[in-house]
Amino acid sequence: MYGWLWRHLPGPTPVRAVLALALAAAVVAACFLWVYPAVAPYMPFNETTVGE
Repeated sequence: MYGWLWRHLPGPTPVRAVLALALAAAVVAACFLWVYPAVAPYMPFNETTVGE
């Protein structure tokens, strides 16, 4: 997968590195902003029994 992505990014090596970092940052941001909050209600970590 990484090889495919690297071959399809345009430009010389420094530009590809910056684009790859920007894509990785976008994926991380999307996970924290949309994916993790959408999945959180279905996780058992919110059901604590300490203090009951």
